[in-house]
Amino acid sequence: MSNRLSLDTPIGPTWIEADERAIIGAGWGRVDAPAETPLLLEAAAELRAYFDGKLVRFTVPIRHGRTDATGRVLDAMLAIPLGETREYGAIAKQVGLPPQAVGQACGGNHIPILIPCHRILSAKGLGGFSAPGGVDTKVWLLRHEGAAGLLI
Repeated sequence: MSNRLSLDTPIGPTWIEADERAIIGAGWGRVDAPAETPLLLEAAAELRAYFDGKLVRFTVPIRHGRTDATGRVLDAMLAIPLGETREYGAIAKQVGLPPQAVGQACGGNHIPILIPCHRILSAKGLGGFSAPGGVDTKVWLLRHEGAAGLLI
C-alpha cells in the first residue's frame, strides 16, 4: 500500500508517494486524501530543505522499481550531484543506450526532483521537462542548484 502527501514549493504544488520502505513516486499538483507517514514527513522535510537551499543530497530511500534500461538511466540520474548537469549523450554512453532512450527515460521519470531528470541537458540546449512550466521550471531548478556553466 502506498500513501501520498502534498506540499507547496516555489515551483508549485508537488506531491510525493511512499510505500512502507521508500519514496516510489512524485509529481505535480495536490492529492485529495493526504497521508502523514513518518517517511512522507521526512521526504517533505527534505524537499523543503532542498527548496530552502539547505539540502545537498536527498537521503530518504528512493525506489524507482525499474530493472530494465530505464532503470539504468534513473540510477545514473540519481548519481548526478546537485549543481552539476550531464548531457543525454554522456548518460547514453554510461548506460549503453542511444540518447533518445535516455530522453524517453527522463520523460517517464515518475519521481521528479528526487530523481533529478532536470539535470540532463541536450548537446544543443536544455531538452524538455515534464513539470508545469516545462523548460522554464527546469531552468529555475538548475539556477536554484547553482548548476555550473549554465548559460541561460
